[in-house]
Amino acid sequence: MEARSSRELEARNYLEKHRIVKLLNYLTSSLLFYQPEKPREYLISLLERMRIAKVTRVAFPFFMDHSNIVAMFEMMDTSNKGTISFAQYKQALTTLGLCTADEVLGDDGHGITLDKFKQEVNKRSQEIWSAF
Repeated sequence: MEARSSRELEARNYLEKHRIVKLLNYLTSSLLFYQPEKPREYLISLLERMRIAKVTRVAFPFFMDHSNIVAMFEMMDTSNKGTISFAQYKQALTTLGLCTADEVLGDDGHGITLDKFKQEVNKRSQEIWSAF
């Protein structure tokens, strides 16, 4: 029994060290966002673009551009207040694969503005890509 848990811990550490779960979350989110006709080819292309970006040190292929981030924010801001709740903010980051459900984020009790939302999505996306 102990060998099994040791192997599971080894596997978990490996996945964490190489940020595989984050990568898979991102790839899945991108796949669901674009819903390409040929998903395997799309994923291969995305991974190839990541490889090229890493080698050439150019920007990584984010699937959420400025207009997508704004549109997502506006869908959550149904009353057009210019802010969303902290719960909406965390759920959006989780849905995008930029945050885990159990990650603790600092809630200062204020609504999340579009600028803060954009900044956090861009920052977390860059962190994910820079690890690969």
